[in-house]
Amino acid sequence: MPDQSRLALRAGSVEKRVVLLIVHVHVQVRPECVEAFRQATLENARNSVKEPGIARFDLLQQADDPTQFVLVEVYRNADAPAQHKATAHYAKWREVVAPMMAKPRDSVKLANLFPDDGGWG
Repeated sequence: MPDQSRLALRAGSVEKRVVLLIVHVHVQVRPECVEAFRQATLENARNSVKEPGIARFDLLQQADDPTQFVLVEVYRNADAPAQHKATAHYAKWREVVAPMMAKPRDSVKLANLFPDDGGWG
């Protein structure tokens, strides 16, 4: 069972007491835009990891369908996502990649369980 100082279980639900916020962003790109999306997103990721509120920013491409990407964004606190979205590099990325997407991106917010927050960088 996880350390109770980090996680509280209540009636089958999880109450977060963790600092990190992890977001998986799922993106499907039009086939003719795969390489352009990849390059634009790599530039965004390289700039994003320089932000103090970001512990990690990964770009993953699905092995059996190159039009499918996942961004794994690990934020150090609850304010960091809004701070990230206020940066010039995020605004540029959002504008450049919007027409490349086959459908609107979606995301899932996750609470960190393991490794502990210090293990994320």
